[in-house]
Amino acid sequence: MKSTQWDSFQLFLQVSRLGGLTGASASSGLSPATIGRRMLDLEQEIGRALFARSQTGYRLTPEGQTLLEHLQDMEAAARKVDAWRQASSIGATVRIAAGTWVAWLLTENFAAIRKPGDSFAVSLAIGEARANLNYRESDIGIRAFEPEESNLAARLLGEVAYAVYVRRNGEEAEDRWIAVNEEDAISNYLRWPHRHAAGSIVAMVNRPRSLPELVRAGAGKAVLPCFVGDLDPELQRLGDELPELRHKQWIVMNNEDRHRPEIRAVADRMTKLLRSYGDLIAGKRCARK
Repeated sequence: MKSTQWDSFQLFLQVSRLGGLTGASASSGLSPATIGRRMLDLEQEIGRALFARSQTGYRLTPEGQTLLEHLQDMEAAARKVDAWRQASSIGATVRIAAGTWVAWLLTENFAAIRKPGDSFAVSLAIGEARANLNYRESDIGIRAFEPEESNLAARLLGEVAYAVYVRRNGEEAEDRWIAVNEEDAISNYLRWPHRHAAGSIVAMVNRPRSLPELVRAGAGKAVLPCFVGDLDPELQRLGDELPELRHKQWIVMNNEDRHRPEIRAVADRMTKLLRSYGDLIAGKRCARK
């Protein structure tokens, strides 16, 4: 099998799992146009229609579903070989999938997640798309809902609160909104400005990490998790929490892997860290005065 073909198969997996070109683009770093062209090339090479395309996304055809099942078996086998190779040479790697802001909190406290004496590495995948653990794309994931999959185990971490933030003493920006591009607004809080203030959005970015930077610059106001806005001394809440955005947060692992020593160690440390921020994440602490 040519490596270029396997690359196309990997893109096919991402499009299938993320429901279209936008999600696959965020995951792979390739443009939607490039991925769309690659999927057409793959269909021509295989000689079968894999997707039913529409304005709402890419839906697998029966042939596409069959290919997905075959590739999932191949992918699972490849990951087992990779884990075996790593364990016998440089040590295991614990793969964490987290959203923008939980990942930020983990990196700010990385010494609490991986300690100097640990024999494993940590790989952190950052993105707003749901962590996929069914086929071991990740070992540990953070989700906004309890998983329904029977092969996954979950721990409740607490609740996450959101509010609108402006630059401290920056009342002049209260009528202007900053948002993530609508096509990149995967999470509910990122879609909120588009649903409630679309006509007042003056600036858009393609990643949530840029929102606080623009708010600090006085460009406008933005919806942020309370633990992000409340920790920033240059920001202040504008009004009360947005209760419709509040949700629970779970740490999720595959049942078969969660007892592996390195995964258990990282999961326990992540749980301890995130629960220690529980009040702040739940919006129970006021912004700094």
